[in-house]
Amino acid sequence: MALHLIKLCVGVSEVAELRQWLRDCRKGLDTLDHVTRMWPRREEEIVPGGSLYWVMRGMVTCRQPIAGFEKVRGRDGIERCRIVFKPKIVAVRPMPRRAFQGWRYLEAADAPPDLKAGEVPDGMSEAMRRELAHLGLL
Repeated sequence: MALHLIKLCVGVSEVAELRQWLRDCRKGLDTLDHVTRMWPRREEEIVPGGSLYWVMRGMVTCRQPIAGFEKVRGRDGIERCRIVFKPKIVAVRPMPRRAFQGWRYLEAADAPPDLKAGEVPDGMSEAMRRELAHLGLL
């Protein structure tokens, strides 16, 4: 089983907003990525098969499959890690998660399962999904 990463999705409050942001940012770009300061020491356990799980407003709501990691150097000359994603956002069963800094490893056994097609009625708002998850009904 793959190892995953989990990170706060700062400035984005729901999955639809993240999807739109990615569509807007993707114009003219070849890759989907996120640059972070630290390099994962357990890279071999993450690729292939790992994902980055996004925490939005205190709830894990989706994941992006990780294609790989690349070294990049910032304008300040400091080397960083670019997490390269596959072009897919997968909704997961909402799971509460407290705020933290940076990213953390997430064992596969602790990761929320993907939502299956039709598991959440079409048109259900993100707020309703969150409320149902808090009540343990989703």
